Amino acid sequence: MHAGSSDTLHFEGLADFVIDGLHHLQRPRIKPVAVVDIGSNSVRLVVYDGLRRAAAPMFNEKVLAGLGRGLAASGRLSPDGVERALAALRRFGALTARMGVKKVFAFATAAAREADNGPDFIRAAVAALGAPISVLSGPEEARYAALGTLAGIPDADGVVGDLGGGSLELVRVKGGKAKPGVTLPLGPLRLADETGGEAAAAGALIDQRLAGATVLEKLQSRAFYAVGGAWRNLARIHMAQTDYPLRITHQYSIPRHEALRLTEQVAAMTPEEIVRLAGIGEKRAETMPLAARVLNRIFANSGARNLVFSIHGVREGVLFAQLPKKRRKADPLLSACWDFARRYARSPLHELELCAFSEQLCAPGGLECTRRWARLRHAAAMLADIGWRANPDYRGARSFTIVSQASFTGVDHYSRAFLALTVLFRYEGPGATPPPEIAALVDDKAIRRARVLAALFRLAYGLSAAMPGVLPDIRLTIEDGALALHLTGDHAALAGEAVEKRLAALARLLGLRGEARTA
Repeated sequence: MHAGSSDTLHFEGLADFVIDGLHHLQRPRIKPVAVVDIGSNSVRLVVYDGLRRAAAPMFNEKVLAGLGRGLAASGRLSPDGVERALAALRRFGALTARMGVKKVFAFATAAAREADNGPDFIRAAVAALGAPISVLSGPEEARYAALGTLAGIPDADGVVGDLGGGSLELVRVKGGKAKPGVTLPLGPLRLADETGGEAAAAGALIDQRLAGATVLEKLQSRAFYAVGGAWRNLARIHMAQTDYPLRITHQYSIPRHEALRLTEQVAAMTPEEIVRLAGIGEKRAETMPLAARVLNRIFANSGARNLVFSIHGVREGVLFAQLPKKRRKADPLLSACWDFARRYARSPLHELELCAFSEQLCAPGGLECTRRWARLRHAAAMLADIGWRANPDYRGARSFTIVSQASFTGVDHYSRAFLALTVLFRYEGPGATPPPEIAALVDDKAIRRARVLAALFRLAYGLSAAMPGVLPDIRLTIEDGALALHLTGDHAALAGEAVEKRLAALARLLGLRGEARTA
């Protein structure tokens, strides 16, 4: 249940990491920015550690205010929802001030733009938050949802669907670009108002409104990327049902038949049953049956191949749009791994040298070096020293946990498991036994590659002691059935028993003999 990585993903070369000078080798500074999302069902604040390609959330809080509850019937925002939303916004304003946030990107979506009292609410909301608030149009909401998805899954090819409380946005994405999207009145709060939650009536209304969405024709044999809190909870339910070992929602993928089964099941459940099944909050569970029904009808009315969940949506799209064009093209996984190297490695420059050093195994008898695997090899090299501060007995386990559970994007579960196994083997040795639940997410080829790469890293650290300036002068060659390590000049003194043992371990994994050559 994982989507394979694409070799067409934009690959950021090593030079790009230092293009702006050596200050990029220093620990990244935290300059918090905030996004406030005032939706039809929830009001959320997310504070990120900076306006950067791989921004990490520092603080995340939502209030299920239910602004759009009853809107379809009354034409007005819910009075209780308004009160709850304004209270949340006052709190968000106080929090961002205390966190030193200088930039707040705040926006409101379907409920605020459609309600008769929407303008009055926005004026009160601006006063409560202490920052300007944009009311997004339907096309703008669709565009940002697509941009957010592409920020986290740059090689996405299919249709993005962002389900809010009041509306559904559908956008075709391919080749890192988004087509103009459509907005449909299919949010679960709206459907509940219009149908009373009656299953047959809701299904008929959903089918009727989806019928005009020609973008669904582009789903034939492609992925549907699900965005929105209600749909993310479907992933949680499926993980619980299948005892899936990696509880990371982003890029969790299930095939078409499973998507249909899951959504049919949840659509027929009561909110109380949903709470008991997956520990989902009561307010969120109220919208889950209709959210599942919308997704079910999307799959029933299209030829979608699989369902991929994205944790990135409108909020991340708004942030992504603020980046310079060059930074938007950067690889999100490599950007995140580079941030890790700068924060946790003994020498970030050494990790760049390790990336280059590993290229020497790209030869007959060595590693397969397609674009996809080169990307993962470089990511692994940047993560190879993140555990050095831990107790030696726990470095492997700690690094494995960090990588397997990190908030990386641009990486499917197969690739994430590969990276986690590589850092585990780097510390515990290439012969270590991998945790079976994570090993089950990859194939034998990936496990072997992780062992080889880890053995190479162990050799490199034995030579350099994690200090820069050594690896660029050391050559590895594959010739006549031997993996030869060439140590010349002053580096000849680095030869020794520890290095020879690590060279032999790497050579055995490649089916070669190891030879240390000094001159």
